[in-house]
Amino acid sequence: MAPSWFLYLLECRDGTFYTGVTCDLDRRLAAHNAGRGARYTRGRAPVRLLLASPPLAKAEAHRLERWLKRKPRAGKLAALRSLGTSGS
Repeated sequence: MAPSWFLYLLECRDGTFYTGVTCDLDRRLAAHNAGRGARYTRGRAPVRLLLASPPLAKAEAHRLERWLKRKPRAGKLAALRSLGTSGS
């Protein structure tokens, strides 16, 4: 069985958003906060998980990530809410 992937949206310490995908959301969030995540979040920690998708196939998660990264800030929040996602 293929692992489940998640699309997620973080809010960084400076108020900016970061969008990514992972198959282990807890591990990835810890990596971002420890400065071992994406280059973008390294100087912006701590980060806070705003929203996360339900489990997705890898290709679908990456497709949605590309789509979401093109949205402006307000569009990202609206789009993820419309997908029925939730954060912690």
